[in-house]
Amino acid sequence: MTQFSLFPTSIGHCGIAWRSGVVVATNLPERSTSVTAARIAERAKASEGQPPPEIQYAIESIGELLEGEKTDLSEIICDFSHIDQFEVGVYVATRDIPPGETKTYGDIAVRIGNKRFAQNVGRALGRNPFPIIVPCHRVLGANGKLTGFSAHGGVSTKLKMLEIEGARFSESPGLFDNIPPQ
Repeated sequence: MTQFSLFPTSIGHCGIAWRSGVVVATNLPERSTSVTAARIAERAKASEGQPPPEIQYAIESIGELLEGEKTDLSEIICDFSHIDQFEVGVYVATRDIPPGETKTYGDIAVRIGNKRFAQNVGRALGRNPFPIIVPCHRVLGANGKLTGFSAHGGVSTKLKMLEIEGARFSESPGLFDNIPPQ
């Protein structure tokens, strides 16, 4: 049986779904907690439940990361069994980016075998079933250019998450100056 739970973070209520102590999906905050709950429930075909210890650990770790701690989420086990192998490679490479650092879509493409796959990397990250655990917000366009972000709030959410992690970009001074207040 697949279950989900919502949990508060510094950016709003996130969602996490699991089966047998393994994460099957996560969700960044939507415009309301009810929308977040509905989205994760539908995506994971899950009912609300009480997180077991492995999932509680994931929740606490995600919360710490979103409070600005350099928390490593690589020990959180995710179910990649239903995901295309190319996308699994993208997600594994993306999980290797430490908090506060960024890579480009091209960097990830090179890491998985061919720089010409940069657009495919972008599409895969747009379908990321594990946002935050697979930190797609740490992946930027060519030359550090900010590009679309499919989570609620778009690039503003991406920027807020990068700011929390202490990311800075020498190519873009004042990068965080235009984030609207929450």
